[in-house]
Amino acid sequence: MATIPPQLPLATRSALRRASSSVHFFTSTSSFRHRATKLFRPKAFSSSVKLPTKPPLCTADELHYVSVPNSDWRLALWRYFPPPQTPTRNHPLLLLSGVGTNAIGYDLSPGCSFARHMSGQGFETWILEVRGAGLSTRVSDLKDVEDSAHELSHQIQSTAKAAAKEAQVTEIADTAPPASDVSVVGEEASSASAWDESKIVARLTATFMRLSERLSGFLSEGQSLFMSAKLFDKIAMLLEDSRMYERFNEIRSKLLSLIESRQNSGLGNQIRELTQRLVDLLDDGQKSVSPQLIDLQERLTSTIEDFQKQLDLIVKYDWDFDNYLEEDVPAAIEYVRAQCKPKDGKLFAIGHSMGGILLYAMLSRCAFEGREPCLAAVATLASSLDYTTSDSALKLLIPLADPAQALSVPVVPLGALLAAAYPLSSRPPYVLSWLNDLISATDMMHPEQLEKLVLNNFCTIPAKLLIQLTTAFREGGLRDRSGEFYYKDHLSSTTVPVLALAGDRDLICPPIAVEDTVKLFPENLVTYKLLGEPDGPHYAHYDLVGGRLAVEQVYPCITEFLSHHDSA
Repeated sequence: MATIPPQLPLATRSALRRASSSVHFFTSTSSFRHRATKLFRPKAFSSSVKLPTKPPLCTADELHYVSVPNSDWRLALWRYFPPPQTPTRNHPLLLLSGVGTNAIGYDLSPGCSFARHMSGQGFETWILEVRGAGLSTRVSDLKDVEDSAHELSHQIQSTAKAAAKEAQVTEIADTAPPASDVSVVGEEASSASAWDESKIVARLTATFMRLSERLSGFLSEGQSLFMSAKLFDKIAMLLEDSRMYERFNEIRSKLLSLIESRQNSGLGNQIRELTQRLVDLLDDGQKSVSPQLIDLQERLTSTIEDFQKQLDLIVKYDWDFDNYLEEDVPAAIEYVRAQCKPKDGKLFAIGHSMGGILLYAMLSRCAFEGREPCLAAVATLASSLDYTTSDSALKLLIPLADPAQALSVPVVPLGALLAAAYPLSSRPPYVLSWLNDLISATDMMHPEQLEKLVLNNFCTIPAKLLIQLTTAFREGGLRDRSGEFYYKDHLSSTTVPVLALAGDRDLICPPIAVEDTVKLFPENLVTYKLLGEPDGPHYAHYDLVGGRLAVEQVYPCITEFLSHHDSA
């Protein structure tokens, strides 16, 4: 095989390697029932790798990548070795982060690093970055993983530096008023411009074909129908002349019918013919009616572009909680077991926020299926499967429980939003200072560490993931994607010891929410501890991991619990 020049862009190198390969593997999507039987039993990870050179963002001793079976995702695993003088432990430790966060929250600084502290207690410590988080990457060729890791590291650090620089400006400059949406029609616009008809027909046809193919399985039929109708609604808004509306509806009805049909050899031609009719109709309208339609070609082109971008986001961020549970976490567990070889084949695991929810769900699923999980003990920090009785700030996510809304807002760029809001929350006039209370209680986190957490730790969240998580605010608590399995129903049958910690000022996961899940476990297996005192100090959501007193009050509690259950 010819050598691919290293100066080519990463995406180009990946595409060339794919094109040059003579072997292709095709897998069909299994039903949930079949996938559930394979839960926590991933295939071999022969395609996993340890990077010879870590990117600057990674402060661990090593950076590993594990492949997810039947996926092109490579999940980042940060590895921390115990110093030689530490006690010998029988079980390695896996750390799971919260929703839309990466490994940095567990390793904010040398003086406040939960990962370093636990490795200093003798536990070989690993942090998993699930798909879409941190340095996890979606490249098809392992040869490109290192390049991708360095590119991601640079992007995260560059964004953080830019936001931190902006936060140093204490005076907020007045922004220029937004440009008016009202176009100024000059003399040259008195007649309709010529259509680039062939390009518009081709782009519309390609868009409709993507929808008819269900976006290669990323959208269900109902979602595809909704998206199709939404596109037609946007096009209809461009038509100002009611005389064309009846003809438009006829074409729309036929196209929707084809889009929802199964693929066949003649479908493409039929869609192309109807698309040509639609463009001809719009062309007639542009020629025959008022100056309101003079810029119709530009507006239609913009509508198609915006719609295609939305479809691309839905495809790119197409995963939910069950993908983490059934694929990402099991792949990481198997990889850590193979690297560390514990005598009993088990790990310790600690999860913060959604990381703890994943551990609860794993215990529930294993108990339901009558299997012993590969976990010797677990600790959860600010986690719950049921938020119905609490006044959690996460209830703000409930509007996204509507799938139609999620398709309108396919992702929530949490990292970008927090980076943009940080200057308004950390400097006068503190317009968004209330955001800080969601993260850390007053004076509980050093300013430098809080800044690093806010600017480096958060990622983009798929609305599909949030839709599933919002079931935790409904009767019965968190469910699987089918809506039929309630994860809290089988916690009473688990045999794994659990330590559950809560913060007294946690607005995201209030203590009552933690308690509602804790009481579902057998009393002899669960330990619950509330951090914080009436007169202070107080603990908010991230103080349990990176607060200034965590090393004195939180970490020892966890170490004692794990040490107690560390027999081989």
